[in-house]
Amino acid sequence: MLSERMGKMVYGGDYNPEQWERAVWDEDMRLFKKANIDFVRVNIFSWALSQPDEVTYQFEWLDEVLDFLYEHGIKVGLGTSTAAHPAWMARKYPDILRTEFNGQKRKFGGRHNSCPNSPSYRQFSTRLVKKLVERYKHHPAIMLWNISNEFGGACYCKNCEKAFRVWLKERYGTLEALNQAWNTRFWGHTFYEWDEIVSPSLLSEHFAENRTMFQGISLDYARFNSDSMLACYLLEYHEIKREIPDAIVTTNIMGAYKPLDYFKWAKHMDVIGWDNYPSIDTPISYSAMMHDLMRGLKQGQPFLLMEQTPSQTNWQPYNSLKRPGVLRLWSYQAVAHGADSVLYFQMRRSIGACEKFHGAVIEHAGHEQTRVFKEVANLGEELVDLTDTLLQSTIRAKAAIVFDWENWWALEYSSGPNESLRYLDQIHKYYAALYKQNIQVDMIGVEASLDSYDIVIAPVLYMVKPGYAKRIETFVANGGTFLTTFLSGIVDENDRVTLGGYPGELRTLLGIWSEEIDSLSPEHTNQIVMKQRFGSLEGTYSCQLLFDLIHTEGAEVIAEYGEDFYKGRPAVTAHSFAKGEAWYVATDPEQSFVDELMREICLKRDVRPLVEPKKGIEVSKREKDGKEFLFILNHNAEEEFVNVGDHSFKNLFTNEVISKQLTLEGKGVALLERL
Repeated sequence: MLSERMGKMVYGGDYNPEQWERAVWDEDMRLFKKANIDFVRVNIFSWALSQPDEVTYQFEWLDEVLDFLYEHGIKVGLGTSTAAHPAWMARKYPDILRTEFNGQKRKFGGRHNSCPNSPSYRQFSTRLVKKLVERYKHHPAIMLWNISNEFGGACYCKNCEKAFRVWLKERYGTLEALNQAWNTRFWGHTFYEWDEIVSPSLLSEHFAENRTMFQGISLDYARFNSDSMLACYLLEYHEIKREIPDAIVTTNIMGAYKPLDYFKWAKHMDVIGWDNYPSIDTPISYSAMMHDLMRGLKQGQPFLLMEQTPSQTNWQPYNSLKRPGVLRLWSYQAVAHGADSVLYFQMRRSIGACEKFHGAVIEHAGHEQTRVFKEVANLGEELVDLTDTLLQSTIRAKAAIVFDWENWWALEYSSGPNESLRYLDQIHKYYAALYKQNIQVDMIGVEASLDSYDIVIAPVLYMVKPGYAKRIETFVANGGTFLTTFLSGIVDENDRVTLGGYPGELRTLLGIWSEEIDSLSPEHTNQIVMKQRFGSLEGTYSCQLLFDLIHTEGAEVIAEYGEDFYKGRPAVTAHSFAKGEAWYVATDPEQSFVDELMREICLKRDVRPLVEPKKGIEVSKREKDGKEFLFILNHNAEEEFVNVGDHSFKNLFTNEVISKQLTLEGKGVALLERL
């Protein structure tokens, strides 16, 4: 949306001119032009500057900034600056300050220190946004409105506790329904008055952050916390939309950030904007997965890469430089997976406080002779040339992985069976298997349609929400292939076990039932022994953590356990169901097994790699007006030869025609148009 309004790939990032003298602004404009930067986000953390006391608003500085940027051809994403309240507000209205998980009341400091259910915070933040909208609704520089910044955290104060009770009344209606949903007859927790309910924390139900004695209460508080911050976002969103109905309004989010259910948030974001900060040793497949998750939040709509560092961060344990070529490589990875922008934090490196060592387009040296600036400028020039090619192009995937925040919360709040089980690790294991095969993946929520997919994978689908099992059955009955794993189908949306045998509502579809689940520490392993050869899968593989002891009810046994008292019992099954097939992996296999299993399932469904897989080579495809564009990214340090198949392509970076084989330098990128 923003790229369409600007008519180009969006290029720029976060700019804080209020931290600098006016003479520096002039130099910034010279450097921005040199780098083809024409979009910046401003006013992200400037509430205190704009409102020095309860009744005074001083926007003259912001008038000057916006007018100056417009005069120099720079478009703007205007922040509402509500991510950090002023010190005077905390002193005069202490209800605005958060209370931590351990019950400690915070003082002024940091950012995101505002209670989302504070009446004072909501009143002052909404009033500020109203003033901004009234003043700047017609300003020609503004292309986007950016609410707050990286919403996050949680609060456990009295205001939140009261608001939690109201939220619960709206969700359950009666205490009888709540008591049933939470199974409160356990440990004498029956509630007779709403005011008896307190927030789950270290002062009540928890004995560690992720260890709770009542999962139902903690799960609902996680939902409530996400909804509370979303309510703050929506107050600002509606204030903007009331005066500017066609405004593009969003906030910048953080990938798989656990506290916020981004599928729910995405319904109220005009475009997804996210901040990507991998470390030097983050698996490349994980970064790709996060981009696909961001694209999936709005069912395939292009997203904004809102923040990335031009070189190094300041807050990781070890803040490595991006090696030469990596800035370009990782930027194109985002574009390859659906981004219509490349934006940075920050434009000019701060001279003080905690971000003075965070990378920037303009370093402390202050000129264009740095390695980083030259890489930024070169990429900016390339993106200008690619605008017509990439804007409004789409990605079509035949495979999807189901990702559900509430399932994540419930699974990791569960008291057992294994503390080493991590939802993200299981999701990534299956994503990485497809990634290595150059097979594109959509990351989808449980509300997404399954109709366009051949293969749907739902690792550890612990929570099955109302109606979802039937939707999966319909997908498989119509010819789809579905795969899920151990610890799936266990509970309903309230974390109550579905009786009648695991995997609950998925039992008929999968053609199995599970009697017991063995749980061992990571150093203890078992074996998956192939009962029959399945494509390239044969022999024995290692498995760990959890081991479902299952019985078949129509499913075919593909592999068995090799050790322990359940040796010879099914470990992997496949069940023909109407026109389709449902797979169950009863344990946590080594990565090589998952790689080969997904390869063979894809071959069986004729879901083919975009090009022949090769280690360290990532391939993605965007399509537009009947044309296909292949991104080929070499994450290796050395030159690689890539087999591109029998088709001919034009390399849009070099204009040479490619057939059969592409030579790609280390950390290099090729963008190929199929001829």
